[in-house]
Amino acid sequence: MEIELSPPTGITGFPFGMPSPEVKEAAAALGSTRVRNDGSAARFRKMKVLALHPQFEITFFLDDGKTLTAAEVWIPRPGPEQITVTFRGIDVFATPARELLTRIEAMGYEIDHREPLHPVVPGLSLGFTRDAGHEVPLDTDGSPLYFQAVLVAPEDYYDASES
Repeated sequence: MEIELSPPTGITGFPFGMPSPEVKEAAAALGSTRVRNDGSAARFRKMKVLALHPQFEITFFLDDGKTLTAAEVWIPRPGPEQITVTFRGIDVFATPARELLTRIEAMGYEIDHREPLHPVVPGLSLGFTRDAGHEVPLDTDGSPLYFQAVLVAPEDYYDASES
């Protein structure tokens, strides 16, 4: 299975703007699901659909309670299925984090490094995390060698953080 990150329009099979019932149905095709705050657009209780595949998780955010507004993909775990998460042909979770950011910068995008473990690409609406809740290979700086999750969002999602 390959999941292609396509900011600012979505990820494979999940375009932004997709209606809630379709998000739930497509997420269920990936594995089990959990729906939180169904239909809610409340500031601290926005709707989320969590897709739990045996080897990975994706959190789908429906900020208005009706349509898909962002997706966070977590690093696949080893298992029987070959799962790859790509961005423009680059394997996001098999490419060392610093190398991935260098390649994105080479495409002409600026990286916001203010939070070293959580860099974001404002013009591209990608947000990464290197935080890991388990043992993982470490880079020379002591941080996880690979990103552990990536958030894909609509255009301008991170632009407000550019100040």
